Amino acid sequence: MTIGVRRRMGVEERRQQLIGVALELFSRRSPDEVSIDEIASAAGISRPLVYHYFPGKLSLYEAALQRASDDLAARFVEPHEGPLGARLLRVMHRYFDFVDEHGPGFSALMRGGPAVGSSTTNALVDSVRQAAYVQILSHLGVTDPPARLELVVRSWISLAESTALIWLDGRRIPREELEPQLVNDFAALAAVSAAYDEEMAALLREIVKDEPAEGPFAHLAGRLIALAS
Repeated sequence: MTIGVRRRMGVEERRQQLIGVALELFSRRSPDEVSIDEIASAAGISRPLVYHYFPGKLSLYEAALQRASDDLAARFVEPHEGPLGARLLRVMHRYFDFVDEHGPGFSALMRGGPAVGSSTTNALVDSVRQAAYVQILSHLGVTDPPARLELVVRSWISLAESTALIWLDGRRIPREELEPQLVNDFAALAAVSAAYDEEMAALLREIVKDEPAEGPFAHLAGRLIALAS
């Protein structure tokens, strides 16, 4: 990361530059380990000038987190075209792209970091989860979800978070296996719920009727049948 010769910037341009520099540093190491001096050096400005734009590292961290949360939420946006399994697989691929690119910052946010517990941080994390929830419901064609469906979708979003955190700790399972596994996890959660509720069963039938034989949902069904036999 090289900034080069200093030049005068407008207030908003400089703020956005500092946010970008901080986000890049937070992506490499936990925010707790990154100092204001490092951010200033990487931005090619003095430490006091950083404080001119942000009162402290916490406010800069929260601004960087806002940008990152907007980016992460956007990863769940997917055209409503083709089978649901394929759509979710593309979403998971983009989600893990983000986790891969921003590992330490993602981990610090979910496990503990300089802004943990602040109302701003909690609101940003919740906004990403809510954006993901709304996107999944839109793909299911549901605007007023029953309680069991809400449980399935929110549980799956939490599962994706925890899976990503475990994956970051050593990356012992290849991404190309985890991404379809999470898609199958969604199908499995929905199937278990459908076994207890006719409304969920009707929704599941609607989901799987357009799934191709080579899709992730059909692949899961084939594996389960093979295990049973």
